Amino acid sequence: MKLTLGQGNARQLSTDLLALFVDDSEAFTKGKAGSGLLADLDSALDGHLQKAAAQEKFSGKAESSLELSTLGRLPSARVGLFGLGAEAAVTSEALRLAAGRLARRARAIGAKRVAVVVRNPDVEGVRAVAEGLLLGAYRFDRYLSDKKTTPEVEVTLLLPRAPDAALKAALARAVHLAASVCLARDLVNEPAGELTPTRLAAHAQAIAKEVGLKIEVLDRPQIAKLKMGMFLGVAQGSTEAPKLIHLWHPGRGKHSGGGLALIGKAITFDSGGLSLKTNEGMLDMKTDMAGAAAVLGAMREVAEINPPFPVHAYMGACENMPSGNAYKLGDVLRSRSGKTVEINNTDAEGRLVLGDMLSYANERKPDALIDVATLTGACMVALGHWTAGAFGQNQAFVDEVLGAARRAGEDLWQLPMVPWIKETLKSDLADLRNTGERFGGAISAAHFLSEFVDQTPWVHLDIAGPSSSNKERGYLPKGGTGFAVRTLAALVEGRASNA
Repeated sequence: MKLTLGQGNARQLSTDLLALFVDDSEAFTKGKAGSGLLADLDSALDGHLQKAAAQEKFSGKAESSLELSTLGRLPSARVGLFGLGAEAAVTSEALRLAAGRLARRARAIGAKRVAVVVRNPDVEGVRAVAEGLLLGAYRFDRYLSDKKTTPEVEVTLLLPRAPDAALKAALARAVHLAASVCLARDLVNEPAGELTPTRLAAHAQAIAKEVGLKIEVLDRPQIAKLKMGMFLGVAQGSTEAPKLIHLWHPGRGKHSGGGLALIGKAITFDSGGLSLKTNEGMLDMKTDMAGAAAVLGAMREVAEINPPFPVHAYMGACENMPSGNAYKLGDVLRSRSGKTVEINNTDAEGRLVLGDMLSYANERKPDALIDVATLTGACMVALGHWTAGAFGQNQAFVDEVLGAARRAGEDLWQLPMVPWIKETLKSDLADLRNTGERFGGAISAAHFLSEFVDQTPWVHLDIAGPSSSNKERGYLPKGGTGFAVRTLAALVEGRASNA
């Protein structure tokens, strides 16, 4: 999909689809002629647009749309209306979702040229519509032998005035960010047999080379020298070699402080280990590296943002597999920090690898740490498929991350670090055990991770729900969503603008 900014009279444009976004307060959707572009289009179509809306009960609600052939009454072949929902609830995210539906519809009808009337012709509105269109156009068809080839769609974002430098920059920023989100989606969608730890490291190296990041990849002997007993314990059941991936942006110019550290869970396949998952529970476990995919996508954005402070990313990539070499229930693993952990569930492996990554990252004394992980089904039970859980002990940093998510349009909800749930991690044999009681599982997992960050401001994002989707929604496809790339990018952008 190719996007350009343009200016012109929507009624006079010759396109395959002329698209407008409407909310439920529009006079047209109330059965009246109203005024403005909708009324002009309706008049040109001899009132048929309004009649079709009445017949289809289209009222501008979110997730709704209406499409009508112009039958030669307008230069555009079709007019499409895409609902935004209640007027008071129309946000940048509502625009993204509607634009995503538009992108899928344009592809479905084979449109080559589309004109979109930008409802909010400012930087935020242009960026939201552009992101929605590009993310909604995403497809992962690498393994389809009968691919549906469709021509590239040329989309003009119609503005009421000539685009200025700020709007052009907003469009360019949206194009770059969407590409980074789609990169993360591709990684999550790859089969585990293709995206091994070694190949994930190769992808990271390719990204680093593309955008000018520094990178270091460590293998098993080097990881052993770092005394990462939890990481190696998880990895020892697989024939695939573990990889510690560290890439970073050093910061530009003179800077003070240690910058940001991003840690992504990178379990490229999770069988559950000896605590074996069911067949159904294992089917989608190629997505257990979605946290690492998000961090890699975000680091591509970090290079573009070029902040004045350093940003480091760490991923412990491995598989969690059952074999004669696998770590066992009742084993005690010694972490890099020196703390010992009794294993009472080998399917709670992500927190073990993340614990060693957090300790390693913290040794460089960053100003703040943020980890992203498909960590617990318990978080999905609490928040559903579309919302990620946010945890942390430093409320100022938690608020900063939540603010970045709001700007990015990703749904985070802070969950409490309930003190008594930490008690469920106590072990008679070691410093702690890797799981607590069944109830409050997402919280006990966050408490486990907190053992490895000391006093550094830290936020844990449990993205088990929104990291992948089983259905299309707005600009979100089936499969990997690239969730958290935009939040992490917004976090870095915010810090860079205030530096």
